[in-house]
Amino acid sequence: MDPYQNRRWVIILVIIAISLIFSLRLLYIQVIDKEWSKRAEQISFIKENLQPPRGFIYDRNKELLVGAENVYDIYILPVKVKEKDSSIICDIFQISKEQLREKIQLASTGYNVPYKSSVMFESLSKEEFAKIAPLLSKVEAVQGKSKTDRGYPLKTGAHLLGYIRRISQIQLDKFKTQGDLFYSKNDFIGITGIENVYEKELRGERGDANYLRDYAGNKVETIDKNPATPGKDIHTTIDASLQKLGEELMINKIGSIVAIEPNTGEILCMVSSPSYDPSILTGKKFVESYTKLKSNDSLKPLINRPVYNDNYRPGSIFKLVQSLIALQTGVIHKNTSIVCNKNKIGCHYHEEPTSLKKAIKHSCNPYFLEVYKRLILSKRFDNYFEESRKGLQKWEEMVKTFGFGKPLGVDVPEEKGGFVPNVEFYDKWYGKKRWAFSTIYSNSIGEGEIGVSPIQMANLAAIIANKGYYYVPHLVTKIGRENIQNNFSFKQKTCVDSSHFQTVIDAMQLVVESGTGRSAQIDSISVCGKTGTVENKTFNDHSVFIAFAPKVDPKIAISVYVEYGTWGSKWAAPISSVMMEYYLKGYLSKNGVKKMNNIKEATILHPNTDFTF
Repeated sequence: MDPYQNRRWVIILVIIAISLIFSLRLLYIQVIDKEWSKRAEQISFIKENLQPPRGFIYDRNKELLVGAENVYDIYILPVKVKEKDSSIICDIFQISKEQLREKIQLASTGYNVPYKSSVMFESLSKEEFAKIAPLLSKVEAVQGKSKTDRGYPLKTGAHLLGYIRRISQIQLDKFKTQGDLFYSKNDFIGITGIENVYEKELRGERGDANYLRDYAGNKVETIDKNPATPGKDIHTTIDASLQKLGEELMINKIGSIVAIEPNTGEILCMVSSPSYDPSILTGKKFVESYTKLKSNDSLKPLINRPVYNDNYRPGSIFKLVQSLIALQTGVIHKNTSIVCNKNKIGCHYHEEPTSLKKAIKHSCNPYFLEVYKRLILSKRFDNYFEESRKGLQKWEEMVKTFGFGKPLGVDVPEEKGGFVPNVEFYDKWYGKKRWAFSTIYSNSIGEGEIGVSPIQMANLAAIIANKGYYYVPHLVTKIGRENIQNNFSFKQKTCVDSSHFQTVIDAMQLVVESGTGRSAQIDSISVCGKTGTVENKTFNDHSVFIAFAPKVDPKIAISVYVEYGTWGSKWAAPISSVMMEYYLKGYLSKNGVKKMNNIKEATILHPNTDFTF
């Protein structure tokens, strides 16, 4: 008997058992367990999201305000980084090994994971990328991807246009919670301005593509492709040349300019000063530029003053509102004469205000103190304190119909509503029945506790130009090929009948022709305006002016606010004049050019400023 016979059968049985195990395992992998088929598919195919190009932004004359520039992001895949790659990567990008380790760590932690690519360097220019592109083929873990970044051909309108930035994890989680799955971790999103308000329209719709790849992960064939849908273009109401002129006039000054087309509510310009070149908040220098702007505490160049600063007092401009409410309630008429009693409240010397027109023309404080007193103290109650409460309540309701004390609804982020003092406010401040007209009379001349924003002051000019109504000021009229249909198209009416406005309009014309606003005059154009000098206890008073022109069929309403500008006639009025003349004529007269040059040369930023021409 062969002694090896039994061993032979053992070997055969072992081989059969191993073959059976492998067969059963293959059957499980290929037929029963779907996970392995998915993994095999992933090895063979790659699905890539296609980012849509962001929509452009244009001005009212189809001038490009925000376009696109091709730039490149450098991505790193941590799991693919080999020891021998470190020196090559450091040489390509001129960084130390410690810096590389930090970038790999950043790309592997938080919401970044080591098996997915993350941005290592962003927004390289075409020239910068061209220098390193041939070297990237040496390192499998690093690759460059092109993208379109925002470009600003006119370099104007930074605050109203806004900027985009890579989406944060908090934002990403918020959108996912809301069911909006558009964004991924490396996407950009509008942060401020029009970029923020119209983000969904500008961003477009994402596409995707499936590629066949080889064993090394290289794309070898496109299986199918669903192209991305580009974002919609935004057509704004802004006149780019007027916006640029306004920004030039406000160089070295703190304040704002807002111009509105009265019969539509379209914003022609919205200047916040100090401003900055919008292109500096793009690309790889974003963090450096943003930090520098943010750290400027004294000037706050990132704040959009026309809508955000709502604690400006309107000053004498508010006398126009007092006049209209008083005419509506009948406590005065256009020929009401009131003595300019300087013992009650300070005033400059001028002819006696024997009519409302003269009172507005000379901005008589005692006149409007008496007007406000008649509005608050109607003498229908025996109790002085109760009478003041009832009067203030009615006054507040009427003032708010002019768009004060609440946001107007402008399509700009962070719009604030200002403040109209009311009964609840004074009760909390002084205590119930511990205040009356004698406590709050400073409201009569636009001082006291009233707070307004520059956009509200420009809107007041539009209301008077329209004789009692306004359209909500707005920046956008068209998205793609479709006109906007919303509350911007509806008239917002005040509580004052149109018949009462002509007296105030005539008075505003006198202000510019022979009153406190003569510096706002424009050759061959009738201007209606009102100066305001807003008290500032820490330094020079603020210069304020509102106006519209021409008097008949007004085309532009404007407000100008120059902090520390001393008087309304000193700076705000001539700035308004230059802006309106340029918009209405398309050029500046010799007198207009002279005003423009004087304004540009002025620096009004700090207590040591020389305010002389």
